[in-house]
Amino acid sequence: MAGEKALVWDEVGKRTYKVGIDHVALYLQKDGTYPEGVAWNGVTAVTESPSGAEENAIYADNIKYLSIRSAEDFGLTIECYDTPVEFDACDGCGSPENTKGLTVYQQARHPFGLSYRSMIGSDGKGTDEGYELHLVYGCTASPSELAHNTINDSVEPGTLSYEITTVSVPVPNMKPTAHLKVSSLTCPPEKLQALEKLLYGEDDTSKAHLPLPAEVISTLTDTE
Repeated sequence: MAGEKALVWDEVGKRTYKVGIDHVALYLQKDGTYPEGVAWNGVTAVTESPSGAEENAIYADNIKYLSIRSAEDFGLTIECYDTPVEFDACDGCGSPENTKGLTVYQQARHPFGLSYRSMIGSDGKGTDEGYELHLVYGCTASPSELAHNTINDSVEPGTLSYEITTVSVPVPNMKPTAHLKVSSLTCPPEKLQALEKLLYGEDDTSKAHLPLPAEVISTLTDTE
């Protein structure tokens, strides 16, 4: 029709891609909230693994009558060189009272939340196009394998890999979820900055915490 723009592929400046992982933060859960965060250094990969939403086909009158989808779930795998000491409780580790240096394994695994950034790249700006901020709730971790290898002429640090499962949390006027994502390309800079102050803290004036979806929505809502 007149006035409609034809589709154009591979325009300069619109060839985007996802790359990288940084700004990983851990938040231990307390009474359904995530009141204090710590930086998680040494993370090399976060692999998101959504599951569910499987089709249950219903047939009637010799035709496919309905297509019903099962509930969705969200999991991820974290690969890293090390974990913050606060993650010990999430990894089922504990220490008896009044002891130093002793770790007891196979204890209860403490739930936690996460935040991390993945970079957005483009043909024009490289990896500086922008980033996506991920918030994950209701996490618990499965044990990780760790190989202790002899040191030789090619030293490589041991790596850890944790399988993470999640439990969804409420979202106002929407279905519960365990995963939120905020794009720096579309979120107003001042709103994004306000959210990051909550996630990472602000000097000595406020502790880093993982806001629940209701607080995230309130922070990002345009009130004008």
